[in-house]
Amino acid sequence: MRHALPLVPQFYVTAPQPCPYLEGRIERKLFTALQGDHASRLNDALSKQGFRRSQNVLYRPSCADCSACYSARIRVADFQPTRSQRRILKRNDHLTREASTPWATEEQYQLFRSYLDARHADGGMADMDIFEFAAMIEETPVRSRVVEYYRQSDDDQCQRELSAVCLTDVLDDGLSLVYSFFEPGSQPNSPGSFIILDHIAIAREAGLPYIYLGYWVPGSRKMGYKANYSALELFHDGAWHDFTTTEEYQNRAFQKGCDPISEQVARISLPDLAIQG
Repeated sequence: MRHALPLVPQFYVTAPQPCPYLEGRIERKLFTALQGDHASRLNDALSKQGFRRSQNVLYRPSCADCSACYSARIRVADFQPTRSQRRILKRNDHLTREASTPWATEEQYQLFRSYLDARHADGGMADMDIFEFAAMIEETPVRSRVVEYYRQSDDDQCQRELSAVCLTDVLDDGLSLVYSFFEPGSQPNSPGSFIILDHIAIAREAGLPYIYLGYWVPGSRKMGYKANYSALELFHDGAWHDFTTTEEYQNRAFQKGCDPISEQVARISLPDLAIQG
């Protein structure tokens, strides 16, 4: 006999720890494992509900005292670059893009180390060695790509050098920018913004409607740039909403914490992950 058995993901909560975005706040995450034959379907479904992927885990902030982390995405069809963003595209038009399967290289790691040492020397990734870096890039149970950006070498015009990298998940409705890094010396060209703008172009060419940017946190200097993109949507109260103003979201962020974990889990919409036994 054949019976349909549900594959129900188990959800867990991390221990409270200092928030990396807002000083004096405590963070907590709701998470589940991402593995098996149905990993891509689960990633697609939960990404639409504010979750993010980190290797083989999907997580979403679930803090007791605030709800300041908003999952953000851009509607590709409605996005219009600002004059400043058009200048960023022009300043980076010397870069060439290559997308490949998620495979870590020594060149990527050296760029990653330079990026961390210059911009996040005291961050949670500061001590990451090459093996941990390889795991971050390669341990993906879903469809992912490494998007690399190259420039011609300053010393030899026949050679090229890696300038920026983005680990990108391909969802059924868009591209999710998992993690990006770039040459610290290229900061005047706004490479981080360029990576987002270029992914919007990739999604448009592929007919994908959204670019998922991770979390936007009002009041956080690290995350403030995400509010600069038109056609921005934020996930809260169980649905995606058009971004209005930073002030409005900053005011509502600390009115209450997240709902009890049991209520959050009960409201998560899961795909049909039945197997035959």
